[in-house]
Formats: sequence, structure tokens, C-alpha cells
Amino acid sequence: MASFNKVILMGNLTKDPELRYTPQGTAVVNLRLAVNRRFKSKATGETKDEVCYVTAVVWDKQAETCNQYLRKGRPVFVEGRLQSRSWEDNAGQKRSVLEIRAERVQFMGSAPQQGQAEAAGEGAVRQADSQVVSNDETTESSWLEADNKENDNEL
Repeated sequence: MASFNKVILMGNLTKDPELRYTPQGTAVVNLRLAVNRRFKSKATGETKDEVCYVTAVVWDKQAETCNQYLRKGRPVFVEGRLQSRSWEDNAGQKRSVLEIRAERVQFMGSAPQQGQAEAAGEGAVRQADSQVVSNDETTESSWLEADNKENDNEL
């Protein structure tokens, strides 16, 4: 049976990146994206906008680069794969989420203004391209479970 899991999205960040580190010291950042779709309604003929909110999870050096240079509202191009995970929240309810496991993040739009670039560091990186994939799925999975428990507390 053939299968293919590839996602390509372009959207705007809805909030600043959320950088964290696993207990093993691996950087991970969540990028919250709003992906817009404009279409014409067949029923009324009017133009409508639809927004899809997606979380992209970025790992390792690429995560640190995204955290350093990306801010709310910045357009980004994300390539990756769909990843689903399930967990049990503090109340014992089974929860699940479908997110993008980013393999490539490209910064779109203009570079930050001079003041923003200085605050972020020397120069502006236009692309954070990393092909590093963690082979330690249990490390990644255990960290994601801890992240889910933290997200449950925000609800």
C-alpha cells in the first residue's frame, strides 16, 4: 500500500513563537499559523474568506532560528508532514491533536527593520533550513506528552 505525507503551507504567524527545550536540551518551537483562503460563494456569488489555524512544530537549530527572527504577523512558508498525537489530560479525558512536523521553514516578506534586526541579533536570516530529524522518537514523544499536559492547563 502506497502512502505519502507531505504538507506545504504559507500563512501568517498569529503569535510570537513559543520556544522550549526538552529535558535532553533539544530546542522545539510551536509556530501558530493562520492560513487564509478566499473563494466565491456559489449560492450568493459573494467573495468570502476562510481561515484555517494550524500549529507547526519545529525542532533543533531551526527552532532557535525561528524563535530569534520570527514575530507575530510575519508570513512564513512551512514544508513538513502531518503528525497526530493523543494523550490523556488532567481530568482523564482522551485528547488528540493534528499538527505539522516542520522539516523546512522559509521566512517570507521583507526582513525586519533596522531596530528589529538589532534586537534579534546580527543580520536577518532569510531561511532556516534544517534536515536534521531526531531519530529518538521516544524522546520527542515523551516531550510532546508533557507539552500536551501543559496545554491542558491553559484551557
